Amino acid sequence: MSAGSSGSIAQNRKARFNYTIDDSIECGIVLEGTEVKSVRAGNLSFPDAFAEIRDGEVWIIGLHIAPYVYSSIFNHDPDRPKKLLLHRDEIKKLIRKVEEKGFTLIPLDFYLKKGRVKVNLGICKGKKMFDKRADIREKDLKRDIQREFRKKNDG
Repeated sequence: MSAGSSGSIAQNRKARFNYTIDDSIECGIVLEGTEVKSVRAGNLSFPDAFAEIRDGEVWIIGLHIAPYVYSSIFNHDPDRPKKLLLHRDEIKKLIRKVEEKGFTLIPLDFYLKKGRVKVNLGICKGKKMFDKRADIREKDLKRDIQREFRKKNDG
């Protein structure tokens, strides 16, 4: 992968099922040396990760980056909170949105852009159980329609 290319590292599919995504924003992330290598290798886990705003800064919590296998004793703490890089006006916009009832900041996916690790941070609202059931029903219906369409074209 060249330095100018972009590639997806990981996606949070569970977040797309559990939350309604109102808006999303691209953020940089502050990582230590071995963390970058570990993320590029795809050794990260974020099923329960979320972001919060403290003292005018955005921090991602619950992101686990496994220690880099080929590093020495100077490895990073895998579960430390990581700072997200945003402009001041973007942070103010996020503060206004999060203060509304029910909104939270959830990392949707991690990817490389010009050799840098980026996070797509979603402004999300939790779904109720009946919303999830409706999504499952809709997905099953689409699958059945595709199956019938393929059957009709093949035979």
